[in-house]
Amino acid sequence: MNYNIRDAREADMSQVLDLIKELAAFEKDPDAVEVQIEDLVQDGFGKNSRFHCFVAEIDEEIVGMALIYPRYSTWKGIALHLEDLIVSEKMRGSGLGTALLNEVVKYGKELGVKRICWEVLDWNEPAIRFYESKGARVMRDWDVVQLDENGIQNYLANL
Repeated sequence: MNYNIRDAREADMSQVLDLIKELAAFEKDPDAVEVQIEDLVQDGFGKNSRFHCFVAEIDEEIVGMALIYPRYSTWKGIALHLEDLIVSEKMRGSGLGTALLNEVVKYGKELGVKRICWEVLDWNEPAIRFYESKGARVMRDWDVVQLDENGIQNYLANL
């Protein structure tokens, strides 16, 4: 299989959004995606880009992506957050996930980060096995904590 892993371009964001929606459906929350193509273009390619994205391409079709952004660890220093690593269902098991993760790790090394971190759903055993096979440590004793838009408003209303 001939594929190309490269930096995403603005023109790729429509296909990237399709992958994001595919992931949301896989994670049993298909209506949760609010981001639009315009948001991805502005936030990824504007004057103050907020993320970097790699895509996996076969015959000009985007079949995988990895979206990352900088973080800071009070314990380690500069870190990188992998928001999503997505391989289209039809291409899973093809090695594209490994190729995308390789690019993320090389990119992190170039930036001099001390840690690359991400989350994985506790029921997604294939992904957990994949990450562990690459040497990642899945920390099952940590819980993800979030305030969504409503949570932020409620929090501030109670100050």
